[in-house]
Amino acid sequence: MPNLSPELESLISFWIDAGVDTLFADQPIDRMAAGLEALRPRAATPRAKPAPAAAPTPPRDAGYLDPAAVAAARELAAAAGTLEALGAAIAAFDGCPLRRQGARQAVFARGAADAPVMVIGEAPGAEEDVQGVPFVGRAGRLLDRMLEAAELSERVFVTNTVFWRPPGNRTPTGAEQAACAPFLERAIALARPRVLLLAGAAATRQLLGRPEGILSLHGRWLEWTSEDGSMTLPALPTLHPSFLLRQPAAKKKAWSDLLTLAERVARPRRPT
Repeated sequence: MPNLSPELESLISFWIDAGVDTLFADQPIDRMAAGLEALRPRAATPRAKPAPAAAPTPPRDAGYLDPAAVAAARELAAAAGTLEALGAAIAAFDGCPLRRQGARQAVFARGAADAPVMVIGEAPGAEEDVQGVPFVGRAGRLLDRMLEAAELSERVFVTNTVFWRPPGNRTPTGAEQAACAPFLERAIALARPRVLLLAGAAATRQLLGRPEGILSLHGRWLEWTSEDGSMTLPALPTLHPSFLLRQPAAKKKAWSDLLTLAERVARPRRPT
């Protein structure tokens, strides 16, 4: 063994006694120095700025309003000379996004075509989607009982702001309502009701464009005007029957609205 310091010789003897007989490197490595070097602070490397995100594409099945679809709806609606023809035009229309979101069929209207009252709700629900008729589920049955109690059941024509069921019975978007608006306006022109009963916040917002909530507007006579300004009708917002099923205490408010409606309809027509 070459001349070694007593400390190194003692260490080697210890390793031999411990059974160490293999060397993994030719030169010793100071692990403590390497560890201290790793702990030293280093200058921060500037990060490259991320590329700007691309503008999001409008969701065409939710809030996107296709001008071509609205134009097609106007053309189809204008060509319909009767409510039956209008129902067929709606069934053939492919421009409303709701048609591609699981709805079985178009749901247009029910009731007397020459009724003095047009009831306009929000959208078809599950039972309406199956039967193809508006307001036939629980909310519709409640509406019928209330109309009958107010002696209006034979004096209404019933429809919605959209004609296909939204997924999960959600509220229709403004774009979905706008795609169907030409058909609804044509229905009003063909049926020529004396008054409109707007059932719920979605219908009231779509037809009147008022920012107030339905609890503030219900029972107040307001005015609906067609897009081209050629028609103006009195409109009475009221609470939607589905809301009354969830909040039975509010039925008193809706009943008061119907009495207001019945009184208005009972007035003699003014000479034209």
